[in-house]
Amino acid sequence: MNRKYLLVLVAASLIACNKSASYQDEPVRLRIPYKFPEIRFPEGNEPTKLRIGLGRILFYDNRLSTNHDMNCGSCHVLSSAFTDGKMVSTGRMGHEGRRNAPTLANIAWMPRLMMEGGVPTLEAQALAPLHDSLEMGFNMMAYVDELNEDEELRAIAKAAYGRDSIDPYVVTRSLAAFQRTFISGDSRFDRYRTGYKDELTHDEFEGMRLFYSDRTKCGECHSMPFFTDFEYYNIGLEEEYTDHGKERATHLAGDIGKFKTPTLRNIELTGPYMHDGRMNTLEEVVAFFNEGGRNHVNKDERIAPMNLTDEEQRQLVAFLKTLTDWNFVQNADLLPLVK
Repeated sequence: MNRKYLLVLVAASLIACNKSASYQDEPVRLRIPYKFPEIRFPEGNEPTKLRIGLGRILFYDNRLSTNHDMNCGSCHVLSSAFTDGKMVSTGRMGHEGRRNAPTLANIAWMPRLMMEGGVPTLEAQALAPLHDSLEMGFNMMAYVDELNEDEELRAIAKAAYGRDSIDPYVVTRSLAAFQRTFISGDSRFDRYRTGYKDELTHDEFEGMRLFYSDRTKCGECHSMPFFTDFEYYNIGLEEEYTDHGKERATHLAGDIGKFKTPTLRNIELTGPYMHDGRMNTLEEVVAFFNEGGRNHVNKDERIAPMNLTDEEQRQLVAFLKTLTDWNFVQNADLLPLVK
């Protein structure tokens, strides 16, 4: 690792002393938005400067992938609220993936990961894309062998986790530590809630009223403060599903077609929409729900025609766009370190 890179680490609060660097770590207190609950950190992976900094390096490190041609940030781009703008993500060697890349905003609070909820912790989640043949397709042990050739990264890992080398424990936990800093709660709607009533226009306000009304019931599943209840529902996308959703994790027929309620925070930036990216615009999404979806035995009973007028649909879309957190998607601390 060259001197220029060490200076970058210093700028990121990773304190290097010399070429055989010794590093000093310290706790970090993450800033929690208004009315968000505190984050429950797993024991041994509480946030520190070095853990977050190491995760930031690895999140954007192409050595994570088989051909060194992609990294976590390839499918999770900050300017798109950590999505990639594609119907389904493109993995190693251009292979098309299975699903639309979900936003990573506020992932620190998610009780289970993946669209079917098959992964219990953020630390464990990192293993899925790293080993998936359609995503990064690498072998963890080969990856850590290569990283351990980097003397400075080993020194950072030692200071951050007390490990003598970079191993799967260090990789998964540092990636999780960095991703827990992806906190988004400063939209115009949030400012409206704190008393700045001029933040919403008339149409946006009317859209908010519709969102929380008995006519739409949007707020029942997309509940505050994350605009998701973290539950799983069949919304009638198909009469026959090729991707069975939650059933892949539970093997229960009653879970076919159920997917995790997505957060609506930054929804303006995270299209295309649905698990397979089939809808390009928010107008399409609202129109789909207005029509009530298709018939399926597992469809949630709340998905039914809403009979919204064109103006009401437009107002609902206008409200959804107030959930964009521009400070979040321009936060330089979440971008790759500049070498």
